[in-house]
Amino acid sequence: MRILLNIIWLIFGGLISAVGYFISSLLLMVTIVGIPFGLQTMKLALVALWPFGTDVHNDGWPSGCLAGIMNVIWWIVGGLPIAINHLCWGLFYCITVIGIPFGMENFKLMLLALFPFGKRIG
Repeated sequence: MRILLNIIWLIFGGLISAVGYFISSLLLMVTIVGIPFGLQTMKLALVALWPFGTDVHNDGWPSGCLAGIMNVIWWIVGGLPIAINHLCWGLFYCITVIGIPFGMENFKLMLLALFPFGKRIG
């Protein structure tokens, strides 16, 4: 069932979303300062590419002062608009019964987009 849902996800926008995240990740990694943020965007791309069956594990607040600061910078600069985007799509999909699984995956992406540092994909 997960494979079928992932294929439907890819056809109806998941592939475009994942490609956008991959391109953003590559653009962020061009600069040395952007490499940590590019790696976090790569997490979003992987989950956006194949969300059903992919778990996001919360390891707690990241250890170290720098990772916590990076999470806050991420939230201010780019994480909030990405999270709002996934929230809107999640609410849109949840209007119908058929769309509820896709809405729940958007909510998972929303939580990952808010604070990606300290989370791992499994």
